[in-house]
Amino acid sequence: MSRTGSRTTGRPTLAEVARLSGVSPITASRALRGVSTVAPALVEKVVAAAASLGYVANPAARALASARSQSVVVLIPSLSNQLFIDTLEAIHEVMRPRGLEVLIGNYHYDVTEEENLIRNYLAYQPCGILLTGFERSEASRQMLAASGVPCVHMMELGGEGVFSVGFSQELAGRAAAQHLIARGCKQLAFIAAQLDPRVMQRAEGFRQALVEAGLQGGERELLAPQPSSIALGGELFSQLLAQAPEVDGIFFCNDDLAQGAVLQALRQGIDVPGQVAMVGFNDLPASAHMVPRLTSIRTPRAAVGKRAAQALLALLDGKLVAAEQQDLGFELMVRESS
Repeated sequence: MSRTGSRTTGRPTLAEVARLSGVSPITASRALRGVSTVAPALVEKVVAAAASLGYVANPAARALASARSQSVVVLIPSLSNQLFIDTLEAIHEVMRPRGLEVLIGNYHYDVTEEENLIRNYLAYQPCGILLTGFERSEASRQMLAASGVPCVHMMELGGEGVFSVGFSQELAGRAAAQHLIARGCKQLAFIAAQLDPRVMQRAEGFRQALVEAGLQGGERELLAPQPSSIALGGELFSQLLAQAPEVDGIFFCNDDLAQGAVLQALRQGIDVPGQVAMVGFNDLPASAHMVPRLTSIRTPRAAVGKRAAQALLALLDGKLVAAEQQDLGFELMVRESS
C-alpha cells in the first residue's frame, strides 16, 4: 500500500495535490493562493484535489523554502474605528489577486503592544509591512530597520527615504478652523478623544488657524484620553457648554464625537448651527444623515489603503515607486451643521 502525506506529520502535501490535479507543484501553490495568472480551469482542478485530500497549506514551510512568506502584515491601532475598516478592505482588494495573505495586527494605540506584534510577525518572515503613522518605540524602529522588510506608512506623510501614503492632518485641522471662522464664529473650541498623534496634529493645525485669525481658543479644549464614541461626544459637548457657554463653533477630532454632540444638542434644545456650529472629521456614512446634516472633513481612507498596498507591491517587485510621499489630500464636506 502506498503511503501518502508528509513522513513527519502524515498530512497531505502540496506535491500530492499537484499530482492528483495534474499540474506542477508551483502551479498548485499559485492556484491555492489565488494568483490571478492561473487559468480558472486549473484552479478548479487544484482546489478540488486539495479538498479531496484534506490539504491545508503550511505557511511556515513555504516561508522557509523561499526565505520569505507570502504574507503582508498590516498594523493598525483599532478595529472598532470605521476609518481602519475601510482601509483594510482596500488593502485586501489589492493583495488578494496577487495571492498574498494579509495578517492584521491591532495594537490598540499602544506602542508597546505594537512592538510585540512587530517582533512576533517578523519571526514569520513577512514579505512586506504596512504601518499606521510614525509613532513607535525605538526597539520597533530598530527591528524594522534590521529586518530589511519593505515598509509603507499610512495616514501620515513622512520625510525623505520613507514611503508614506496619507495627507496632512495638521492642514485638515487648519481647514476646519478656517471654515468656522469664515462662517462668522468667534468663540471656537476643540473637542477630542483617544489623543493619538494624528489627533494632536489636527489640534495643532486648528490652534494655528485661530492664532493667525487673532482669536482665542487654546483654553477651550476638551481632550479626553478614552476611546472616541457617540456617547462620549454627547458628554463632552455638554461639559464644554457648561464651562464655556459662549462657544459658537466646535471642531471635533472624529465624527462619532460630533454625531453625539448633534444628538445631545437636539435633546437640550440647542440650535445647530444657530447657537453653535459643528465640524467633524472623517465624514463617516451616518454624518450625512444626521439632523442637522453634519459638516465634516472627508478623508481618503480607502484610497490610502489602496495606494499604500500598491506602493508596497511595487517595492516587492523591485519597481520604482512614483513618489516616496503620496499626499492624497482631504475634502471639506459642508452641510447644515455649520
